[in-house]
Amino acid sequence: MTDGTATGPAPAAATTPARPRPKILIAEDEAIIRLDLKEMLEEEGFEVVGEASDGEAAIRLATERAPDLVIMDIKMPGMDGLTAAERIVEADVAAVLILTAFSQRDLVQRAAEAGAMGYLVKPFQKSDLMPALDIALARYQELRVVRRESASLADQLETRKLVDRAKGKLMDSRGLSEAEAFRHIQKRAMDERSPMREVAASILED
Repeated sequence: MTDGTATGPAPAAATTPARPRPKILIAEDEAIIRLDLKEMLEEEGFEVVGEASDGEAAIRLATERAPDLVIMDIKMPGMDGLTAAERIVEADVAAVLILTAFSQRDLVQRAAEAGAMGYLVKPFQKSDLMPALDIALARYQELRVVRRESASLADQLETRKLVDRAKGKLMDSRGLSEAEAFRHIQKRAMDERSPMREVAASILED
């Protein structure tokens, strides 16, 4: 005898769909390195949306295929990777991770000035590549937040410098990760209804 209540199998627990892995464009003039990179990335579930062997092709493919990140070698025929990286970042197309040989470490500062979100020294292992990708993508998202807040390029650069210094101070003093430090600055700016630039300056003055 039943009380009239329908019974049946318990509803399946709701599952959160897995986030798609970022789309990657590889710009490297050495075919063997392109192949190695593609294999590493696809083994980790990334989608490689294109390959380029020079800077001009990298810009064209990045514009056409809208990757989340471009892995860009510094030295390529024709337009070099630094010039291509600068144009891709200026157009807000994608994050850029620079590949550099150990002998080119002096170019790392130029890469940062060109807008690269990180760099990787060749030769490298998959264990080096994955964290570098994560950092570059996270920093690019931070840059987009800064851009929304600052009108001019000069303001963006100054804000980014202050925020980076404030992140470093929070990481040292509170043991936060880089992402946690940025979220702290961003949340405080929202709570106080102040620009992140002012919040970062306040953290540095404390």
